Amino acid sequence: MSDMSRIKTFNLPDLGEGLTEGEILAWLVKVGDTIELNQPIVEVETAKAAVEIPAKWAGQVQAIHHPEGTTVEVGTPIIAIDTDPGAGPLEPPSTTATPSGDLPTPSAASLAAVELAPAEGMVEPGLIGGAAPGGRTAVLVGYGPRTTAAKRRPRKAAAPAQAAVPTSSGVDHEVVVGDKPAATPAIPAPQVHDRRDGARGGGAGLGGLVLAKPPVRKLAKDLGVDLGTLTGSGPLGSITREDVQQAASGSVAAAEPVAVTSTATSAASFGADREQRIPVKGVRKLTAENMSRSAFTAPHVTEFLTVDVTRAMKALERLRGRREWRDVRVSPLLLVAKAVLLAVKRHPMVNSTWAGDEIVVKEYVNLGIAAATERGLIVPNVKDAGRLSLRELADALNGLVQTAKSGRTSPADMSGGTLTITNVGVFGVDTGTPILPPGESAILAFGAVREMPWVHKGKVKARQVTTLGLSFDHRIIDGELGSKFLRDIGDFLADPEAALLAWT
Repeated sequence: MSDMSRIKTFNLPDLGEGLTEGEILAWLVKVGDTIELNQPIVEVETAKAAVEIPAKWAGQVQAIHHPEGTTVEVGTPIIAIDTDPGAGPLEPPSTTATPSGDLPTPSAASLAAVELAPAEGMVEPGLIGGAAPGGRTAVLVGYGPRTTAAKRRPRKAAAPAQAAVPTSSGVDHEVVVGDKPAATPAIPAPQVHDRRDGARGGGAGLGGLVLAKPPVRKLAKDLGVDLGTLTGSGPLGSITREDVQQAASGSVAAAEPVAVTSTATSAASFGADREQRIPVKGVRKLTAENMSRSAFTAPHVTEFLTVDVTRAMKALERLRGRREWRDVRVSPLLLVAKAVLLAVKRHPMVNSTWAGDEIVVKEYVNLGIAAATERGLIVPNVKDAGRLSLRELADALNGLVQTAKSGRTSPADMSGGTLTITNVGVFGVDTGTPILPPGESAILAFGAVREMPWVHKGKVKARQVTTLGLSFDHRIIDGELGSKFLRDIGDFLADPEAALLAWT
């Protein structure tokens, strides 16, 4: 077997639903390791989840092309594997040929003869939008950059044309035009307001002269305010409209001489060492894109319902006490999920998708459960949850949550959702106005269960109460349907046994 046929290059595969890139979180092997077929070799985070990718061949790792933390596109080579390491050492690559073996290494003379294209956006000095030396800018006819010589609009000068520009440091600066220095055209003298009393006030920015823009001067004249008596709060001590208005209202006294302080130095500033920049990528990036698209595509409506769930909580306690349920984690979310599934059977239109010129009503429920993870919000779903028994549903929910917390949720588990529950109650929140996942028409927010005063059988008693929030796509679900669906969920949670007897 030749060396080239022994070395297999493993490309980053498409991990599901048209994902275009992934970030290498961790390499599970290193160069020189012997690996087996289907052995996990790398952990990659996509826009949906972090997954381990198995090896396509057994052999020895020869090269790792991208370090951890690198984002690579699907189809990019990430690792090279020697599939026959027992055949002996590999021959070193030739120094006169490329890895393909058929192209010679270019000589220094040929490299020197290559004309490099200019970097995008480079402009030749003195030209507006023109091409840099050695290149050209390709544009459509009638569009794109001009190649005319740069010109300046002539300005009137209040000082001789050959005067140099004075600076605060006392050094005169010159402007270089072409290859020779030329005197800088004099800067027009700023329009100033002469001081009647000759005193130097706070608005005296340069040489005792008042700095103020013409609109500010006109405002001062109209209001009868003497600019010479004001302390400017603008740049370089210039007087602003606010200074004039405050003086006119009598809230500012006559200014006393003060030193001019740049606002850049007087204003509080903080360095980059007190800021944190978090790259938006992976799950967080996909979530942001999905939420933005959904919020500005589907017209959202949210309704709320506060429910006495005391009987539901007692039913959970009885369920936990049964022998066959003692090893199962039972939470209020289980009853909420069961309530949603039963309500969907009574109102099938809620479990549908807007498809432009038609509405797709689905006879299966892939029930999504929003989960907060270290990498961001994900929504895995229980496939065909409506066909599961209560015990099967409990096992599926527990497995879903544990997998999400460990960061091992697969892209398949997060695709195809039809209806979602977000359990904001675990954070101590009463409810919310959740945004619909793309392609779904309803999402239920389940709030915290609290002991609150409640009128029960004509008397105020302490009862277990929660608040539900239902957001739905108003293109599909009108107010009547949304209200009935939410009411049925509330009825089940208020009295689960009665609802099961009535509806099943």
